[in-house]
Amino acid sequence: MDPALPAVRLTVQEAIHTLSSSEDAGQILSTLGTLKRYLGGTEEPVLPEEKEEFATVQFSAVLRCLVSKLSPGWLELSPDGQLERLWESFFLDGPPDQAFLVLMEAIESTAGPSFRLMKMARLLDTFLSTGRVAALMEEQCRPQTKPSFPLFQETLLRKVVGLPDLLGNCLQRDNLTQFFPQNYFPLLGQAVVQALKAVVNFLQGGLDCSVSFVSQVLGKVCIQGRKREILGVLVPQLTVLTQDSCLWQRVCWRLVEQVPDRAVEAVLTGFVEAAPRPEVLSRLLGNVVVKHRKAQFVMTRKLLFLQYQHTTPMVQSLLGYLALDSQRRPLLIQVLKELLETWGSSSAVRHAPLEQQCYISKAVLVCLAHLGEPELQDIRDELLASMMAGVKCRLDSSLPPVRRLGMIVAEVISSRIHPEGPPLKFQYEDDEMSRELLALATPGPVGDCSPEARGPSPAPVATEPPVETPEQTMESDVPPAQPQGSDSELDSDDEFIPYDMSGDKELKTSKEPMYIRDCVEALTTSEDMERWEASLRVLEGLVYRSPAAAREVSVELAKVLLHLEEKTCVAEFEQLRQNALVAVTVTDPEPVAKYLTSQFYGLNYSLRQRMDILDVLVLAAQALSRPRSLQRLCPHGPPASGTLCSPAVAISQPGNVVAPDWQVVVEERIRSKTRRFSKGCPRRELSAVPNEFNSVAGYFFFPLLQHFDRPLVTFDLLGDDQLVLGRLTHTLASLMYLAVNTTVAVPMGKALLEFVWALRFHVDIYVRRGLLSAVSSVLLSVPTERLLGDLPDELLEARSWLADVAEKDVDEDCRELAVRALLLLERLKDKLLSSSSPQP
Repeated sequence: MDPALPAVRLTVQEAIHTLSSSEDAGQILSTLGTLKRYLGGTEEPVLPEEKEEFATVQFSAVLRCLVSKLSPGWLELSPDGQLERLWESFFLDGPPDQAFLVLMEAIESTAGPSFRLMKMARLLDTFLSTGRVAALMEEQCRPQTKPSFPLFQETLLRKVVGLPDLLGNCLQRDNLTQFFPQNYFPLLGQAVVQALKAVVNFLQGGLDCSVSFVSQVLGKVCIQGRKREILGVLVPQLTVLTQDSCLWQRVCWRLVEQVPDRAVEAVLTGFVEAAPRPEVLSRLLGNVVVKHRKAQFVMTRKLLFLQYQHTTPMVQSLLGYLALDSQRRPLLIQVLKELLETWGSSSAVRHAPLEQQCYISKAVLVCLAHLGEPELQDIRDELLASMMAGVKCRLDSSLPPVRRLGMIVAEVISSRIHPEGPPLKFQYEDDEMSRELLALATPGPVGDCSPEARGPSPAPVATEPPVETPEQTMESDVPPAQPQGSDSELDSDDEFIPYDMSGDKELKTSKEPMYIRDCVEALTTSEDMERWEASLRVLEGLVYRSPAAAREVSVELAKVLLHLEEKTCVAEFEQLRQNALVAVTVTDPEPVAKYLTSQFYGLNYSLRQRMDILDVLVLAAQALSRPRSLQRLCPHGPPASGTLCSPAVAISQPGNVVAPDWQVVVEERIRSKTRRFSKGCPRRELSAVPNEFNSVAGYFFFPLLQHFDRPLVTFDLLGDDQLVLGRLTHTLASLMYLAVNTTVAVPMGKALLEFVWALRFHVDIYVRRGLLSAVSSVLLSVPTERLLGDLPDELLEARSWLADVAEKDVDEDCRELAVRALLLLERLKDKLLSSSSPQP
């Protein structure tokens, strides 16, 4: 044994005894000065062996002695503050790991607010602000000459990462802002950068070192949910440092590779979220996705298939990272195959939320944009098979966004795997989602996934006239000089004022029919297309003006309109046909409703016709449930010229004279200048009238429930025709809501709840939405007393089902509808309790 080591131990024991018992300031200062020699920085250096012995074995005991003596009276033994400064220097200049652990131990063991607690907390604040945490991690990265203690490193790791929670519990209301998580973890990220810089310096000096402790710190912070705070500081600086240094890139790769398995997902997710571009992510992660199986699972499976909350730029960055290196491109091809397999799965289309389906569709398009033609041709057959299966499933869906996803992705895939063939084209709505998906499918340079990375866009081809300055406009107003002798001056007609043709009407050779039977004859037998179109346009108005004549041929007219096909191109044909059908149903509701509901389950009808029947029934019920004066805003149907029609405006007949524009301006000016001291009601109040839907609600409702479970040759509501079933559920919900305060509301509600109960576990989202709307309609339309008196069992069963849907359904709209229905049930219960409570 080195003879200097016992001397160090003896000196430390004597110093601790003196510090514990002495009250003499001079003796205390002399003793601390003697101990300070072992930390360096004094004029009397000690031997390296003595210094190492003190730092590794004796230093913690000295610090604990100093903590035990901390009190206001002890520090005031030296009025000039020399004792306090010397006392603090042992914590700030000594080995940082031991100083940090002793500080944390002292803070946690001090009970209640006290001078010692706050003094130690402020000292820890100074410890952090002076960069001692970076020195602590740097010390752990140095090559170890002696065997390390795993328990010591685990304790140090736990204290470094859990400092905000530990200090918050100890200090509570007196906590310092430096210890808040939003302030501490960015500081810890800066300390990580400093530690990595020291590692790079060690490597450049030819020394071996390890980043294992830093990787553990990073992983533990990310697991605790603070990855944004630490990586928000770490990633931007590493992005700059790795740009021109292969050594820095190797250090970053090693940092990620040594993250513990349990923290790989959190760390990689944080890096993908924080990295601005794929090339940055490639520099920071390297080929960890190839070397590390857990990293490969996270990057190629979990972030793409099991999670869907990530943003589109993050998906672009992730898939661009896989495409940047030849060793990672096979993984990109494998990811595309698996994505398309999931995209084409009928089970995924039925059960996955719409957000997840959109997320997977975006990932498919980004993969296609990154792969070249030779790579796509190698997997052409697999892509085609998955595309055909997926398109079939999605076009069969009852949700328009799902169908649109299938159309867009199919168009892109077909254009990439068959560039030489005719393009596949669908008709779909051009909305924001469609434009975003098509933009993702555009192949671009690898890595350019953000507007910042793309740089300034090239000047577009001039398709619009350039914006003219005022001077240019004035010059352009002057006609250009014509050469003498030209005939252009004689032929020019610029000085003539254009004739106003806005009021012109198209001349027609055939007159509009004046009777309903003439319209029926024209629609069924006439070969004159002008007469056929005129009959369709005037039919609604004739039905409302001649209700008696309409009732004579109501069923025949409804049959003609239901089977009517567009013989020529007529603007708003479907709307005109629907308005006429609604008018016939409103005028003679009972027989027409019987006919329409019987034809809904009839043979040889298309799905479009069956859905038209449902739409007409709802619109007619809506008109019948309102007062007669509010049933229609315009008796002659929608105006052909697009003008608005309101009850206050008289319907212009052929002999009416339209007021000129100047007269309207004069009347408006007089009205604005006239002072009125009082103004009566602009229109008389509506008188109370019976609800016309009351007597016929059953004819609209009950026949639709009779045969929904009986499949026909071409119509199966419980099979492939889920779209019509969804429309049926929404129609029944609307009819139930319109039957409020009617005598038949109670049996309608009971029958509707039985229908809902039979289909409550349907796999189609659109059907479930209709069922949930139906429950809400029952709760709104059936009186409270009758609900509790006639439907108590149904309400109890519905309550448990609604609670399960609100918690577990994959569709957000279904969960929202279930919550609304539960709120209606709660209001129903509160209303019952308030009505049954005794009055004081």
